[in-house]
Amino acid sequence: MSRLQELPKPAAPIQGQPKKKGALAIVSVILDLILTLALLIVLVTSFWVQLVRVDGTSMENTLHDQEILLVARKGEYRRGDVVICWYPRRTEKTFQLSAALTLTKHTVFVKRLVALPGDSVEIRQGQLYVNDILVPNPAQMGSVPRDFARRELGKNEYFVIGDNRRTSHDSRAMDVGPITGNMLQGHVKKVIWPLNRIRDME
Repeated sequence: MSRLQELPKPAAPIQGQPKKKGALAIVSVILDLILTLALLIVLVTSFWVQLVRVDGTSMENTLHDQEILLVARKGEYRRGDVVICWYPRRTEKTFQLSAALTLTKHTVFVKRLVALPGDSVEIRQGQLYVNDILVPNPAQMGSVPRDFARRELGKNEYFVIGDNRRTSHDSRAMDVGPITGNMLQGHVKKVIWPLNRIRDME
């Protein structure tokens, strides 16, 4: 007589296991989103836009100390643009990656671009002349009697001055002078902080 063998019962599902897998999946998705967002921020700030904080009063009354600016890193430069730039020999940090590779973080400044390659620049008794035409001082900020002998800018030279000409350290100074195109880092497009002072710069 044949005997029926009792088949083993299927193992009972472990309570809570599906919930664990579900929670891990959600955490994984969130981490992926955070990493993707971080990567996008790095790419955007590296190639298209960046945020810069104003430090000082050299651009009063156009820009104020501690305001945060949205800066576009691309585009053609024109006279009158408010720009982010760096000066010769002004650095914050230097990173030695290898014997042959050094990265330098430059100190950045916000100034007004007043003259382009090929323009003539002269300052007489604190008054700025570009191509022999007087460029008026920004309202209420005045200037200082710091002369700059008439000079024609080279093919890769730009002249920058702070709107607060009484206090700004800029291309008028002997240790700065005209800057080169690679020192221009972008156009200031908008003030985004504080919220009660949000405004466009164009």
